[in-house]
Amino acid sequence: MEVPSLQGLGIEYGLLTMEKRAKLSEKHRVLRIAIPKEISNEERRVAVSPAGVHTLVSNGHEVMIGADAGEAAHFPDIEYADAGAQVESDTATLYGACELIVKVGPPSEEELKLLQEKQILISALHLGETTPDFLKRLMDLGITGIGFEFIRDSDGTLPIVRMMHEIMGSMAVQIAARYLESSEGGKGVMLGGISGVPPSNVVILGAGVVGEWAARTALGFGAHVIVLDNDLGALRSLEHYLDRRITTAMATEQYIRHAVQTADVLIGAMMTAGQRSPIMVSRDMVASMRDGSVIVDAVIDQGGCIETSKPTTHSEPAFKENGVIHYCIPNMPSNAARTATYALTNVLVPYLIKIGEVRSVNDALWTDVGLRNGTYVYRRHLTKKSLATMFGMPYRDIELLIASGI
Repeated sequence: MEVPSLQGLGIEYGLLTMEKRAKLSEKHRVLRIAIPKEISNEERRVAVSPAGVHTLVSNGHEVMIGADAGEAAHFPDIEYADAGAQVESDTATLYGACELIVKVGPPSEEELKLLQEKQILISALHLGETTPDFLKRLMDLGITGIGFEFIRDSDGTLPIVRMMHEIMGSMAVQIAARYLESSEGGKGVMLGGISGVPPSNVVILGAGVVGEWAARTALGFGAHVIVLDNDLGALRSLEHYLDRRITTAMATEQYIRHAVQTADVLIGAMMTAGQRSPIMVSRDMVASMRDGSVIVDAVIDQGGCIETSKPTTHSEPAFKENGVIHYCIPNMPSNAARTATYALTNVLVPYLIKIGEVRSVNDALWTDVGLRNGTYVYRRHLTKKSLATMFGMPYRDIELLIASGI
């Protein structure tokens, strides 16, 4: 439930502080921005809220949004129209009329066919599902592809990833609590226990942002929390932030195996930015868990870190293997569509405005380190070494491409 005095003020109107039209500089250009309705993976989020659209329009840009794009997040078309967007029911027209496409999930096969030469595409990439053919298609079209997973600011933070990972960590525990209930086929236990009954064991693989917010939420439920990672510094920091209320251990095979055997809930949160998640829990480790235990692989969009995990959908979110419930939805924040849309808007809109403040995308990439780091295809070249290594493809350094003007 939203708190009007706080969330309404901070989110609904927080982006409207730039409503006043400023005199456009000579370098400023009008962007034609498309926000399509998401059609894949039962995605409920939309890339930009009506408040964000209002900000873009107030800064001199033209916005076209797919009809019913915000419906699942409870943003009706009329709110987008009132914010200054053109609501378009024909997806082909939307893609054909705009130079910059901003969306949540990567383009589907159907949407790939609608992309135009030299467009800018800003979206998630979902490394666990990315293929060489997808990347080659973008390169053939001369697309400038900017991925949520790669946008890294000068201070080293990944702003979009962090926002989504905070949501994922919190949701992972909420979801696990529900699936532990008898009605869902779980063990029939509460995370926090009650007087005289001990709490459940929640084991979290990974001390990054997902792991941190999962630990915070699990502690709020009253669970006993164990966090494992192979980065001692990250474990030390997390212990400090959470006032030593968690148990930590290095993610060695011995510690993982022991922790998994005693886990009522196992949350997969082990990942490295821009790379596929490592497999940390083997099939035989999962088989050692007790019937009715719950696994939430929160990094399945990056390939997952548990061997028995496989992507699920919102309509069929869970499956059982070896008596253990697995929940592995790649776009987990989609179930908090409104909150996630606000979070995306807060990060994406300033980047879109920056692109419009310079003469070309080349200038935008040169002047903004976040956008430059986020670019994975540019001028028909792959520009991420991690993707090149993953798929055995050549790549070119983004800074050299920008500087050379090739």
